[in-house]
Amino acid sequence: MSLTKAERTIILSMWDKISSQADAIGTQALERLFTSYPQTKTYFPHFDLHPGSPHLHMHGAKVVAALGDAVKSIDNIAGALAKLSELHAYILRVDPVNFKVGAGLGSWREPGARGGAGSRLKVLRPAPSTPPPVPGRSRSRPPALQLLSHCLLVTVASHFPADFTADAHTAWDKFLSIVSSVLTEKYR
Repeated sequence: MSLTKAERTIILSMWDKISSQADAIGTQALERLFTSYPQTKTYFPHFDLHPGSPHLHMHGAKVVAALGDAVKSIDNIAGALAKLSELHAYILRVDPVNFKVGAGLGSWREPGARGGAGSRLKVLRPAPSTPPPVPGRSRSRPPALQLLSHCLLVTVASHFPADFTADAHTAWDKFLSIVSSVLTEKYR
């Protein structure tokens, strides 16, 4: 999957605005992630995950800075994020079993889970209502990164509603899919 010239233009033009609010956007996206999808907290047991915590500010800034690296190297995202991919796969050793692959944001559920407080994140499987794959969209984006991408999209849309058109939404979703694929390629 690659970005069209029009999609690159959208990403680059919006990035100028996003980068001016990078810390706030990164922090809010993580707060949204941990509030909406509490199962993702398992990846950050050493963080204070309360809204406004220094850990969220620091990691949110890192997330958006990494996106900035990808935007600056939009024609070589894999090269720009290679070290980050290796960090997550080899040094942090995020267990890939928690990244069961499938399609359809919003269609993930824990097998047998009824939303109870004691449920743990294991292997996620698509819900029975998972729609067929959309042409051009990767089926291999892990759920945790899908959820973070979704939270970033919602946060950017809330900060820049006039700029977040359907075309912008499509371009950013595609861009974040590419970023997610690059970040998980070392697991393959």
